[in-house]
Order: sequence, then structure tokens, then C-alpha cells
Amino acid sequence: MARTSNLHVVETRPLVAPAVLLGGLPLSPHAARAILEARQRIQALLSGEDPRLLVIVGPCSVHDVAAAREVAAVLKQLHDRHRQSLEVVMRVYFEKPRTTVGWKGLINDPHLDHSYDINTGLRLARGLLLHLADLGLPAATELLDPVVPQYIADLISWTAIGARTTESQTHREMASGLSMPIGFKNGTDGMVTTAVNAMVAAGRPHHFLGINTQGQASIVSTTGNPDTHLVLRGGAAGPNYHKEDLAAAVPALERAGCHHRIMVDCSHGNSCKDFHRQEEVLLSVAQQVRDSSDHILGVMLESHLVEGNQKIPKDLSRLTYGQSITDACINLDTTSRLLDALAAAVRDVLPTAAATLSKC
Repeated sequence: MARTSNLHVVETRPLVAPAVLLGGLPLSPHAARAILEARQRIQALLSGEDPRLLVIVGPCSVHDVAAAREVAAVLKQLHDRHRQSLEVVMRVYFEKPRTTVGWKGLINDPHLDHSYDINTGLRLARGLLLHLADLGLPAATELLDPVVPQYIADLISWTAIGARTTESQTHREMASGLSMPIGFKNGTDGMVTTAVNAMVAAGRPHHFLGINTQGQASIVSTTGNPDTHLVLRGGAAGPNYHKEDLAAAVPALERAGCHHRIMVDCSHGNSCKDFHRQEEVLLSVAQQVRDSSDHILGVMLESHLVEGNQKIPKDLSRLTYGQSITDACINLDTTSRLLDALAAAVRDVLPTAAATLSKC
């Protein structure tokens, strides 16, 4: 009989069950409390009950756990230093969507050698997130594969759904069942309609195919996630971080019954893919804060030990330690200076904001 299936499949390998991975790398009660409290603080920021700003900052992607730990040590200091003005959350991206092809992230190819040792990638990712939780530094990621949340979502305080996947029904369904606040990015065309539709869809109950903690194919039923918001990241038409852009997006959010506080991604289309221009974007947001804009939830920054980026060499020993292998990043000295500037802007208006909130 002629074959009609798996004509282009050359191999399948067993995937470790989520329960096995979680059992080997368990979440401690102390870390669980830290994650829940961070999610609650972000929810308060989203609703406007907390007048501080949310800052998602860290490498474009994690490819070296040791370097990521060094970044975390510095960001923990910034988290503590600015806790009265900013909620600093480390960007810990393990999955990378590609326009065509390329390295898909630590989970998919942890050894950078096309061996696709996904079981090891999942262990490395969970181990790093446990380290951050023990530090008391909240973690943020972009969830791309709908199977991955079963392995790491209990350790995440904030999640992004990216510009390439905001329109995906699969990702809207997945978001409806996630336990943390989620930012939906505007589409690559720069329009916010897709993201607003995604927020509405993610807020509703869904029933879809997934896996359970034993790794069995399952029917997943969700309640819907009410803690979603818009992330402006620029697009084909250019940047969209200016005050006019934020003001233009608010009516669509309000008509849809969505949270109207908006995050600005300082990278990607807003920086015109020039990592140095993240500073320009952040300083614009800081001025909008000083001008008493109530539309701003926070910012995203791509930051690493060494500025810029590099291609993956054939000889991996030639990799520059602490430098991105995906999008170019600012370094941590620049990051510290920019967060100082943003925190100063918040402090300038915080007494007024706090007084306003106390009257509500």
C-alpha cells in the first residue's frame, strides 16, 4: 500500500512529560509567593491602581545561561533600586519566531549546533527561571509553541504574544488559559486592530487541543484571561511610540472593553531596528510621563552584557560572551542610565498620581 502520511517526517523523538521535568526542577514555596506577588503587582499597574511603570528588560534571546545569570544579577540591583518607581522584570526569551528560517531559541536548539535537543533546552530554561525566582527577580518571556507553557509557565510573571503570532487563533486560545498578564503586540503592519481583536478573543473561554502534565494529548478548556494589554512596537508604516500614536490607540481599546494602558517596545519598528535608538524612544516615553499621560503602562528594552549582536560562528568558541545572537541590544551601563531617567520621570509625577488615586 502506498504511504499517505509522514512523507516529510524523518524522525520523532519522545518529549519529557511536563510532570517529570517539574518534579525534577520543582518550584519552592518561597519562589511561588514571589511569582504570584509579581503578577499581582503587574495587574495593579495594568488597572492603574499602581501609578508606577512596568519595565520588561533583558536580552533579545537567551542562548547562554551563564551570561543570563550575570544580566539577572545587575537587573536585580536595578529592580531593588527603583522599586518605588518601576517594576523591573527580566526579559527571558527562550523561543524566537523567524520570518523565514534561523535559530529558534534555547529550547529548540540549546547547543547552537542543529542537534535540536529540546529536552535539554526545556531543562535549561526551567533551571534559569528557578534561579530568577529564587533571586526575587520577576521573569517575562514570549510563549510561541503552545506545548511549552506546561513546562515553564508557572515561573513566568508576564508574557508577550509577538507581532507575528497576535493574529493566530492558536495563540489567542493559549493566552486565554495562561495565568499571568499578557501583552499583545501590534502586527508587523503597525496596525493595532489585530492586537485589540486578540485581546478580546483571549479574554473569552476556549476549548482546544493541548497536552496535560503527563504529556497526553488533551482537550483544554479555559476561562479567558482578563489581564491583557497592547504593546506598540512600530511597523511597516514606521514608529508608533509618540503621544499621538498612544492617544489614537486608546479609543479602539475602550470600545473593545480592554485595558487602555499601553506598553511601548523601544526596539523593533520603534527603533527602526537601530539598537542605539532605543534611548530616543525611552526618553520620549519619559517625557510623556512627565506630561502626565495616563496611557503609559511601561516599556520594553533589549539589553545584554555586550552591546550589539553577532552571527553564530561555525566555531562556537569564537562567540563573544554576553552578546546577542539575535537582535542587537544596548549594554547594561546604558540600561542603568535609561532606567534612572525613566524612574526620575515617574518620581516627578508620582505624588500627583498617588493623590489622584487616593480620591478614586
